Amino acid sequence: VIVDRIFSGIQPTGTPHLGNYLGAIQNWVNLQEEFSSVLYSIMDMHSFTMPKEPAVLRQNILDTTAAILACGIDPKKCFLFRQSLVPEHAELAWILGCLTNVPRLLRLPQWKMKRTSQNNEGTVGLLTYPVLQAADILLYKSTHVPVGEDQVLHLELAQDIAQHFNKKYGEFFPVPKAILSTTKKIKSLRDPAVKMSKSDPQKLATVNIADSPDDIVLKFRKAVTDFTSEVTYDPAGRPGVSNLVSIHAAVTGLSIEEILHQSVGLDTAHYKMVVAESVIQKFAPIRNEIKKLQEDKSHLMKVLEDGAVKAKELAAPIYQEIRRLVGFQ
Repeated sequence: VIVDRIFSGIQPTGTPHLGNYLGAIQNWVNLQEEFSSVLYSIMDMHSFTMPKEPAVLRQNILDTTAAILACGIDPKKCFLFRQSLVPEHAELAWILGCLTNVPRLLRLPQWKMKRTSQNNEGTVGLLTYPVLQAADILLYKSTHVPVGEDQVLHLELAQDIAQHFNKKYGEFFPVPKAILSTTKKIKSLRDPAVKMSKSDPQKLATVNIADSPDDIVLKFRKAVTDFTSEVTYDPAGRPGVSNLVSIHAAVTGLSIEEILHQSVGLDTAHYKMVVAESVIQKFAPIRNEIKKLQEDKSHLMKVLEDGAVKAKELAAPIYQEIRRLVGFQ
């Protein structure tokens, strides 16, 4: 019997930004209510493709955990765990890596894009992390994976690896399906041609969910728009203003039409303040909760460890069966 099972992960980059929240975390909160088997992982092994100082990584893991708990992820409704505490992820990645050809990995856009940040050399981990992603998903026989559009090709790789394995060893893995986020990609406030990113060198480009109200107002006041003062939605022609409309719609839960209807007669300068205010209201309770949770490190660590115990219980029998199928036992 195939159980409907959700798997998704987030890299520990510290406190998530507005794009992470609207694109992924908000969706996670809804999915834990809809599905009975849900796993969410803090992807510390993935974050190691761009190594950080150990102390920074440790702190980032705790900050990311505090943030997603504050956003409404409930460890009673899902398994929330740290990836590296379940060694089967890496062990299965080795087996799957031996069934994956290198040219396929070399074609993935993330590899081409990210190697430039490693002086065009690119580490083995950077090349093969999509195989680890496939292992993350398949280790639990997951059936559904919430993904952003930038990860669709990686999910296709996981689907192909599952089918390849099944052909070779008999039907074993369900082929996981994508659950695409309905939120439009949130863009940088300083350059609406690129998506909002934690690593953006421009401090005003990215709104973090723990930013103070003053910071949020400043960032929206400085957001890049254009020379037309009315509020319209035209992502190709007016990307800056359209990004503000997308954000406003996503934090209020209103449709783009409703937002435009409400904003008739506002010029973009005033509209920016309306959007800033709606973001402040949305994140005020979350920000307070993050602060509270960050003060209790041992609680955060315990949540991740307890989740890992449950995840291992689920993974162990599946992984033993994989070992048997491939001939390791």
